[in-house]
Amino acid sequence: MCLRCGDTGHVDQPVVARRGFLKLAGGAAVGFAVAGRAFAEEAKRPPKPENVVSPDVALKRLMAGNQRYVEGVARRHDFKAEREALSKGQNPFACILSCADSRVAPEYAFDTGRGDLFVVRVAGNFATDDGIASFEYAVQALSTLLIMVLGHESCGAVSAAIKSIKDGTTLPGHLPALVTSISPAVKAVLDKPGDTLNNAIKQNVILNVEKLRIAAPILSKAVEDKKVHVVGAVYNLASGRIELVT
Repeated sequence: MCLRCGDTGHVDQPVVARRGFLKLAGGAAVGFAVAGRAFAEEAKRPPKPENVVSPDVALKRLMAGNQRYVEGVARRHDFKAEREALSKGQNPFACILSCADSRVAPEYAFDTGRGDLFVVRVAGNFATDDGIASFEYAVQALSTLLIMVLGHESCGAVSAAIKSIKDGTTLPGHLPALVTSISPAVKAVLDKPGDTLNNAIKQNVILNVEKLRIAAPILSKAVEDKKVHVVGAVYNLASGRIELVT
């Protein structure tokens, strides 16, 4: 029956109902689409959104953290609260090539938490094929845009390389491999004025910064496109201060 005139021969109630249903269905579809996009964006949300930064901001953050470390006012890091997010992935804001020396701990020295730094460590902080591959992974898969080569004063590996080269002796075991990797820096400063060890430590950082910058094809392309920055620095054991090397 017609709802307006009572004419049993005119039936428009199903039409009204159908229009209402289509409108409701259309609204629901839009709602589901919006919700779907929201869920997708949430799923792709990085574990630590604050780590999505440019290379320049990443460097400033590192140096600000080191300043807090030097002053003894490091932040309190709530490892428990971030554990769940980090169990689903990682997005470190910087990569560090550091010496394996137990007195040098990049996470402490830069006052960072878990998931902030992607660290490769080897005595003498030089770039091996495995280390380069690790940084390639960080750049490509984790979108990390800053790499720092971090040397430190009184480095035993550099000191041993200097002694081996000067004395013409061969170190036992696998230690000659360290000498081979560090020797370009040592030989470059042997005849230069100043402290040979300090000069070699700095030169070793400089050479490995360059090695990473030109590591083809991944890192060199990222550096050429100005997407990734590679910098060098030296850690002072007495003060904890990290100074950039140019």
